[in-house]
Amino acid sequence: MLFIYNPRAGKAMIKNHLLDIIDVFTKGGYEVTVHPTQACMDATNVVLQKANEYDLIVCSGGDGTMDEVVTGMLQLDKKIPIGYIPAGSTNDFARSLRISNDMVKAAKEIVDGRFYPCDAGRFNDNYFIYVAAFGLFTDVSYETDQHIKNVLGHAAYLLEGAKRLSSVTSYEMKILCDDQVYEGEYIYGMVTNSRSVGGFSKLTGKTVDLNDGYFEVCLIKRPRNINELNQIIIAILDDKVDSEYMQCFKAQQIEFRCQVDVPWTLDGENGGKHSIVNIKNEFQALDLIIPSVEAVAQAGYVKEEMLENSINSI
Repeated sequence: MLFIYNPRAGKAMIKNHLLDIIDVFTKGGYEVTVHPTQACMDATNVVLQKANEYDLIVCSGGDGTMDEVVTGMLQLDKKIPIGYIPAGSTNDFARSLRISNDMVKAAKEIVDGRFYPCDAGRFNDNYFIYVAAFGLFTDVSYETDQHIKNVLGHAAYLLEGAKRLSSVTSYEMKILCDDQVYEGEYIYGMVTNSRSVGGFSKLTGKTVDLNDGYFEVCLIKRPRNINELNQIIIAILDDKVDSEYMQCFKAQQIEFRCQVDVPWTLDGENGGKHSIVNIKNEFQALDLIIPSVEAVAQAGYVKEEMLENSINSI
């Protein structure tokens, strides 16, 4: 096993659990090589250089760390299974897969877990694991101070984003999605493969399957006045989709065209500025290790929609 971890993720709590995690993996029969990330994109580079020498890659950190590992893996010819121990502030992707927030427990779930073929996203020449987004709030993740995120969790995203409400930027876009065309002025757009984004669990839709070959797309129109803006913010805070202001649908492939460069975020990290963006679903491109059905049920999720739908279909 190659175990890649971000020592600075979240509250840097992994330092308190590292020996226990390695002990779990060793007892599970793995010979473990440990690599603490040293800089941005280090995880991607390590996967590209060394992954073919291993049977399993495990990463620990926030969603950005997982994104780096996936970006490296999708550039390899060989598909190597990936396990994930969440250690970030929000951990949207781990929440979608019902991976425990207890690091040692998450390690045990990897040892006792099962394979799950998961979709990934191609974003022009880059990749993402669960969300590509532009507009309102999308730069909050990588511009919010890490200490604030540690203390407040996903509330920090709202507080930071609230500072910008008086100067909301909108983008006139033409959006080509499979056989549909959308045109309008939007303040926010996201293409997701997740049941939770920014800590909000219902904006991505009621029926989300992470390996069906489709993304969930949500576009928020420019409000005409402050009252409409307030309605949009209330809908986001209440984890609701308001069809009067939002366009939500599923897509396998989608293209965004704008006359100006638009800042994007990929899995909470800076995705650069682009006037044309092509996003494609890479169907079941990853082999992830997720908790067993028994572990999910024991954790108290047995009545939830995810267990009833996607987990039973794996």
